[in-house]
Amino acid sequence: MKKIGFIIILFITTTGFTSKRVQALIEKEVKSVFNIESYTTESISVSSEINNSLPIKIEDNNFVKISHNHQLKGFYYIGKAYGKVDYFDFIVIFNQDLIVSKVKILVYREEHGAEVGSKRWLKQFSGKSTEKKLVFQKDIAGISGATLSAKSLTKQVNKVLKTVSILHQKQVI
Repeated sequence: MKKIGFIIILFITTTGFTSKRVQALIEKEVKSVFNIESYTTESISVSSEINNSLPIKIEDNNFVKISHNHQLKGFYYIGKAYGKVDYFDFIVIFNQDLIVSKVKILVYREEHGAEVGSKRWLKQFSGKSTEKKLVFQKDIAGISGATLSAKSLTKQVNKVLKTVSILHQKQVI
């Protein structure tokens, strides 16, 4: 019985720590991308009718509007992609014109394939717009040792781009 209690406490404290760590990473990236010291966020709310038409479902806090001094700076989306055996978390930060400013891996849970988190490799996504579908090995080069993760991330970013495009067309954002 003591073991179960210990495991539950360990899980609760670890989960809380991880979300604080991830939140700190998100804040650092947003501040860096927009060169600001403080900002406010507002979750994007989508009707169930629109949400059902989206490639990626918008939930509480996974798609957020970023403002600084009451001025729109951009948006970010937090999602998951699948590697070889587990999911990893990533963020896509958009500027106010819905152009990708940055993609970053927030949490990578596998022993192999972490190369997908390389700043140099992830820079390929910067500057991409919602108007273009990215093709793995053409628009986005592969990366040795992380082929499955790279392919998966490219697929998920494409879904995010399509989702943002639909939301823009429907004047949600």
